[in-house]
Amino acid sequence: MESAAVVAAFDRRRSATAALADEAEGVAAACRAMAGRFAAGGRLLTFGNGTAAADAAHLAVEFVHPVIVGKRALPAVSLANDAATLTAALTAGGPHETFATPLRALAASEDIALGLSIHGHCENVAHALEVAHEHGLLTVALAGGDGGLLAGSPDVDHLVLARSSDPAVVREMHVTIYHVLWELVHVFLENPDSLPGRVA
Repeated sequence: MESAAVVAAFDRRRSATAALADEAEGVAAACRAMAGRFAAGGRLLTFGNGTAAADAAHLAVEFVHPVIVGKRALPAVSLANDAATLTAALTAGGPHETFATPLRALAASEDIALGLSIHGHCENVAHALEVAHEHGLLTVALAGGDGGLLAGSPDVDHLVLARSSDPAVVREMHVTIYHVLWELVHVFLENPDSLPGRVA
């Protein structure tokens, strides 16, 4: 027999989960573009604030370790993991430079910058994606709600939304999305004729 709490928990997630299916084409396009960058020798640089920082680290680990037999490890690093660099950037340049400063130091034009924001209004995430775009990186953002600052930004090549205002639901959707990103990037890498610049 279903309890009211279980029904309420499912209801909180129902519309966001259904809406995620509408993001399928955007997710596939992001994966194809990311696979093209990895094939060209690029790396994945992830970042986010608060719980999104933990997800940035988790996402980087997914790409780095070859958990499926026969899949290769892909280079990835979370910019949110280095407290010394982050606090130095914060002190020297202010909050908006938190991720932009290490990105400038580490990034190459063939890399991928992936920012996560629960509500899409993280100014330091938006600024880092702007800097990344200026330096020729592929820019990907995972955001909640309507995307906030990231929605419609010319600095974001691919935006995937978890359409909920509930931070817990957004985070769950982001975990699902970035596991799909990891899996589909490998699918594209196994089919090099499908990569950008190639004719299938």
